[in-house]
Amino acid sequence: MSQTAVPGSSEPEFKITSIIVPLIAIIVGIFMVILDSTAMNVALSKLVVDFKTDLPTIQWAVTGYMLASAAVIPLAGWLSDRFGAKNVFLTSVLLFTLASALCATPNSAEMLIFFRILQGLGGGFVMPVAMAYVYRLSPPNKIGQVMGMLGVPILLAPAIGPVLSGWLVEYHSWHWIFIINIPVGIVSFIFGMWKLPFTPRKPVAGFDLPGMILGPIAFAALSYGITQGADSWTSTKTLTGLIVGGLALIAFVIVELRAKIPLLELRVFKSVDFSFGIFVQWVVQFSLFGAIFLLPQFLQQARGYGAFDTGLSLFPQALASAFMMPIGGYLYDKIGVRWLVVIGLSLVSGAIFQYSHVSATTEGHDLILPLIMAGAGMGLMMMPINSHLIQKAPQDLVSRVTSLTSAMQQVVNSFAVAIVVTILTAKVTAEIKAQKLPVTSPAEMQKAMLTVAPDAFGHTFSIMLIVAICGAVLGLFLRRGRKAKSEEVRSDVAFEAMH
Repeated sequence: MSQTAVPGSSEPEFKITSIIVPLIAIIVGIFMVILDSTAMNVALSKLVVDFKTDLPTIQWAVTGYMLASAAVIPLAGWLSDRFGAKNVFLTSVLLFTLASALCATPNSAEMLIFFRILQGLGGGFVMPVAMAYVYRLSPPNKIGQVMGMLGVPILLAPAIGPVLSGWLVEYHSWHWIFIINIPVGIVSFIFGMWKLPFTPRKPVAGFDLPGMILGPIAFAALSYGITQGADSWTSTKTLTGLIVGGLALIAFVIVELRAKIPLLELRVFKSVDFSFGIFVQWVVQFSLFGAIFLLPQFLQQARGYGAFDTGLSLFPQALASAFMMPIGGYLYDKIGVRWLVVIGLSLVSGAIFQYSHVSATTEGHDLILPLIMAGAGMGLMMMPINSHLIQKAPQDLVSRVTSLTSAMQQVVNSFAVAIVVTILTAKVTAEIKAQKLPVTSPAEMQKAMLTVAPDAFGHTFSIMLIVAICGAVLGLFLRRGRKAKSEEVRSDVAFEAMH
């Protein structure tokens, strides 16, 4: 590793360039996975036509991916300990890349759904393993800066995905959504094979079979049930997912607390700082992803924007996030997480306040300032809160903690989308009834939607604003705790591999 000595100290000075190649492997892999997951939604209407099927059927290409991803996340930590993080990361990238190639070839909706499930099995491992990997690569006093670099693709990819996929679907073919993953995956795999340091396999004394069965069932079923709740909270699909997921989660928690070698280390919740931190993270996730989901829907449903134009309109948010992410990481190393969360959520609250005043005449340029505010707020706090949680956990459980937080984020993100859709739908229905608008035909229903949509979206944004403000207040109570010492050694990473 390229380092220089600090004057008056025997400790080498860390340089980000010393880990830039392994970081490229990880960042490219994450970018590929997130980009693909956001790009798929744009292609659904085209896939319905090409495969001569209906939307509920082809929607399983998205749902199947999500369920497969949620199912394997809890396994990421155990597999990393058992087989080594490098092997797990490279295998997941390879599986995702091969499945992407297969997704570009099917001649039926059923085959596409099957290949998307394979993609989800590979993609689900990437984020938790990458988070733990990057944490181990970075010196204790530079965690924020390094994790900040990791956060850039996490916030940039969802903005680029709709723009790129909209352009590909409109002007070329939906097949290219998957084909472009192939060279990206190859780059990530080659760089990873070349420069990712080996992490020694940890002795895993037991095989938590009940946990390996109950964990995937719990998180996949809960994600499915909550996602279906966006359509109806009383439907058979929703209730089945929530009941099965809830029972499996209760059984999983009981099993994990009794297991000698648990799949997910739930005992970290004994730490008050960790428990409070993860609760604040859930509020942050709910605020961010609720707003991220809602604004594109407003542009498309209330203003009639296409997917490509919507993506372009939202791009200032991505640029602001990418710009502020490294700054947030640097500040985290200096001042801790508290004020970054408070300031970040205050900026997001200000943006959502402006979103709550949208109207039928709102244009893309009217949203530039709030989009920049929201992006800056996200960039400031998103990775610092993740870094904070990892630092509050025992260092030998880092891989298990990233699996735990990633699994819960999957559920919280689904919950955020389902809740905002429920609130929006209820307000639309109430406004149509209050204004006594005719909805006896599809044309009348479309006209009624355009009439009431601005008020309905404004009402929903107002509720999201309350959540964001509550999160900012909770952020005041986050504690930095003991400052990491630069002389701590990450002995579980063979840095010699990067010499």
